[in-house]
Amino acid sequence: MKKTLFVLIAIFISLSTFAQKEKIELKLTLRDGNVVSGTSASISTVSLNTDWGKLEIPIKDVSSLEFGINPDVANKSKIINMVKAMNVADETKRQAAYDELVKMDIGAIPIIDEYIYSNEYTTSEYTDYTAEAAVSEMKSTYGVDEGYNAKDIVTINYEYNIGGIFSIKAITLKTEYGDLNIPKEKIKEAEVTYYNMENGDKSFKILANKHISGNENGGWLNTGIKVKSGQKINITSSGEIVLESLSGNKYTPDGSSSADYEDYNTESTYPSYGNLVYKIGEDGTMIKAGSKYFGTAKESGTIFLSIYETVYNSSNTGFFTAKVSVK
Repeated sequence: MKKTLFVLIAIFISLSTFAQKEKIELKLTLRDGNVVSGTSASISTVSLNTDWGKLEIPIKDVSSLEFGINPDVANKSKIINMVKAMNVADETKRQAAYDELVKMDIGAIPIIDEYIYSNEYTTSEYTDYTAEAAVSEMKSTYGVDEGYNAKDIVTINYEYNIGGIFSIKAITLKTEYGDLNIPKEKIKEAEVTYYNMENGDKSFKILANKHISGNENGGWLNTGIKVKSGQKINITSSGEIVLESLSGNKYTPDGSSSADYEDYNTESTYPSYGNLVYKIGEDGTMIKAGSKYFGTAKESGTIFLSIYETVYNSSNTGFFTAKVSVK
C-alpha cells in the first residue's frame, strides 16, 4: 500500500513538474471589442474538423485562432421558416417571426445570410419586419462584422492557415483578476504564445508582411517571454526579407543587403531599416537587436519583436527566425 502511494505521489510530482515547464499565454479579442489576456492550462491541442478530416494540432505550433460564425445547421429549417413568415399578410405574425428570429443564437446569422442571397429567397413586399433588418440587428447585438468567416481558422507557425470548425466550446483563462470561462461565440480571435520554461528560450518567425514596427495593427510579436530588470537577454536571428515599402530591397536582421544607405551602420545602436528590433512591454523603448544581441534588461515586462520600418506594406515577403533567451 505504501509502495503504491509512493508511486502515485511520484507520478503527481512528475506531472506537476511537466506542467510547470510549459506555459500558454492567450490574448483574446472579444466580439464586443474588449481584450482579455491570461494563461491557459486546459488546452494542449486544437481540434479542427475540416472538409478532409479531423486535425489535432499541438498548441505549441499554433500562432492564432480566428473564431468564425458557424452555421446552426440543426435549426436551419426553423430559421428559414421564420424568414418566410415575415412575408405573410398578417402583421402580428410578421412581428412574432421577427422577434423570435432576433433572439436566436449567433449561428443563425450565416443561415439567414445564405438564404437571403439564394435563388429561393423572395424580397418581402412589407418593410416593417424583414429578414435584412433582423440579420442586421443580430450582427449588431453579437458584434459580428459584415466580412465574417463562416469557418474557424487556425494559423500554424505564423505562416499556414487552415479552415474548419473548432471543437472548443469555451476557453478558460487564468487572469490577474481570477479565472474566466469565455464561451466560443463571444470570442473573435485569440493570439497564442507557447513558452517552454525548461529551455529558457524559444524561436520565433518575424514576418515581413505583418511584424513591422510601423504597423499599428499587430506589428509587434508578443514572445510571451517575461524579463526582469537586470536580467540578461540574448537574441540571435537570421533570414532575409523583401520590403516593398522600400523599393523591394532585401534586408537581413542587421540591415540592408541590397541597398547602400548612407546612414546604414552595423555598429550603431539606433535601428536601421530592416533591422530586427525588440522592446520590453507594449510601451517600451525600441532597441536594435540585429543578428546577434546580448544585453541587460533596464526594465521589467514581456519581450516584443519586430522589424524596423516606419511604413507598413502587406506586400512585403520573407521572415526572420529569432531565438530569444533570458538568464
